[in-house]
Amino acid sequence: MASERLRLSVDIGGTFTDLVVEEGGLLRLFKAPTVPSDPVQGILDVIGVAAAADGVGAREFLDRVSSLAHATTRGLNAVLTGTAARTALLVTSGHPDVLLLREGGRRDPYDFTVPYPEPYVPRRLTFEVPGRILSTGEELEPIDLAAVEAACDRLLELDVEAVAVCLLWSTVNPAHELAVGEVLARRLGGVPFSLSHALNPSLREYRRASSTAIDASLKPLMSDYVAALTGRLREAGLAGRILMVTSMGGVVEVEDAAAAPIVTLNSGPSMAPVAGRAYAAADTGSDAVIIADAGGTTFDVTLVRRGEIPSTRTAWVGEEGTGHLTGLPSIDVKSAGAGGGSIAWVDPGGLLHVGPQSAGSQPGPACYGRGGTAATVTDAALVLGYLDAERFSSGRMRLDVEAARRAIEQDVAGPLGLGLVEAASAVLDLTTEQMVHAIEEITLQQGIDPAAAVLVGGGGAAGLNAAAVAGRLGSPSLVMPAVGAALAAAGALMSDYTAVYSSTVPALTSAFDAERVNAALAELLARGRAFAERMGGADASIGLYAEARYPQQIWELEIPLRGERFAGDADVADFVADFHDVHEEILGIRDDGSPVEVVSWGARVRVPLERAEGVLSARLESGTVATSRTAYVRGVGMVEVPVRPLSSLTPGIAERGPILVESPFTTIVVADASAVEIAPSGSLVITPAGVADPATPPAELQESLR
Repeated sequence: MASERLRLSVDIGGTFTDLVVEEGGLLRLFKAPTVPSDPVQGILDVIGVAAAADGVGAREFLDRVSSLAHATTRGLNAVLTGTAARTALLVTSGHPDVLLLREGGRRDPYDFTVPYPEPYVPRRLTFEVPGRILSTGEELEPIDLAAVEAACDRLLELDVEAVAVCLLWSTVNPAHELAVGEVLARRLGGVPFSLSHALNPSLREYRRASSTAIDASLKPLMSDYVAALTGRLREAGLAGRILMVTSMGGVVEVEDAAAAPIVTLNSGPSMAPVAGRAYAAADTGSDAVIIADAGGTTFDVTLVRRGEIPSTRTAWVGEEGTGHLTGLPSIDVKSAGAGGGSIAWVDPGGLLHVGPQSAGSQPGPACYGRGGTAATVTDAALVLGYLDAERFSSGRMRLDVEAARRAIEQDVAGPLGLGLVEAASAVLDLTTEQMVHAIEEITLQQGIDPAAAVLVGGGGAAGLNAAAVAGRLGSPSLVMPAVGAALAAAGALMSDYTAVYSSTVPALTSAFDAERVNAALAELLARGRAFAERMGGADASIGLYAEARYPQQIWELEIPLRGERFAGDADVADFVADFHDVHEEILGIRDDGSPVEVVSWGARVRVPLERAEGVLSARLESGTVATSRTAYVRGVGMVEVPVRPLSSLTPGIAERGPILVESPFTTIVVADASAVEIAPSGSLVITPAGVADPATPPAELQESLR
């Protein structure tokens, strides 16, 4: 057996748990059904599948593993379902309604059917602490520790499981929060708590309080989960490092994730852009990329401009404006309810919908034969002949074609008065349009023409619609990585250790206090270097930035700094010029005569993980041979369409659609005359029919297509 060390990445989705194994720069992909009641078991199951493929036991397989990176939606689901820990909030006296007054609002201001959202921590669990710090950092009123002691008595009576502390201006002077933390640690017997100045030193009170409350509420759950994860993996034989994927597109040690679990909220979607950017650059040379990751439940979209993956501090858990704001840096991912398990239904007015409800993995689409009866996107694809019922998921699952037909007939064809094939096609068409709309929202709204960007498709369900989406957008090319069915998991193997630090030191460029600002930047650099040293990274990169705005503006823009300090007026002038340029690029206007106001300063740290040089390639063996099957082609109907295993295509030789390209865990549907070609990395590169030169369809289809 080879002695090469392995690196693993696991992504737990709503339907499948994905495992990507990296060995010497080559990737292999494995899947197993997710176990919603016991996610760790799903991880052990898919590791067992990989071990069996190598002809060894799980313990022998894990003995070769140097690291395992893990993305999870466990914390996210707890917040969405309201099953996080019973959490109390301690605030400055006179400010108990910070979570009630909030930020945001209805997306449609005239839709009065949307109720006003409840605060994340109810008022009955919110306690006021006398004492006051001013915006200058001076103490106006001493902290009343006797009141904190009394609050602890009440917290114990109420069986509180976690505590969040958010006091006014603790970002400037944390003395009061630190004093409260000392009392909580002494009095509450191990009940976890979060201090806002340490977690999220943000100027805005609501987002600081919201992030602190969410973080505290997840600590009991995630501590238990991390303990179970590490304990069972160690017991199974894993001696390597266990890493957790973060919302910022990187990884941290699993213990760090348990200490600040809010960083894992959007860990799954954050990794697909990392892999998508790498494959787009390797396969097309493009740095303008749209990454579309379609799983069983959602369709996640990210826009990469000039090779930069965008981040945001306005990530919401739940609906934008009415959910809960995380307030921490996160990869900017937009989601739509259009995955392979999305349910198709017809409303009382006779209008077809797809999603946002999903059949998930239990019971799953009707064709899974697990008790599901609702029609889904997967059922529609099976009816149209796009999926191989006998060899779905690399032959591990046999699909029930008749169950899929019954579901489509009952839920779509009957209510709409359509034939079975027409109804299934309508489901796929509507799903495509929803995906196109999600992409247009993040491109057109930023002044970006989607036809100028390469589309990268990932996720197990991406192959059903990606070629159609690329055609609708007019994309120059579509890249479907060989490991695209687990694009997020592959991204974790291409990521780095990451950390973000910030400091609230307001500054105005017309009266710039360079000494104070430079002291803040030096502290940020020291924290970044300490993180890099702890992670064992000699090649760490630390990028400094400012969150700045024109005076009287409400929101800030992130402006990268050119150096590590401001040496004089010229450096300040360069920073102002950079701000004007960014403001004009993003918002379309600039005010060269205005000074710039900085709200806070930050440092973004990246420490490279050990990995093979270059893009990670994959050549997946499918176990099938070239054949054909009856499938739907628009304007023609159900005809014989060639089926080619991805592994059988020859690099440098393009083929024409209609064609179905199969890999072990997905089928890529090309239902028109688009050109398909395999890239050296193993990706399938598709040139949409509107972009490719006209060509004659394959000879075996000519008769059928007449």
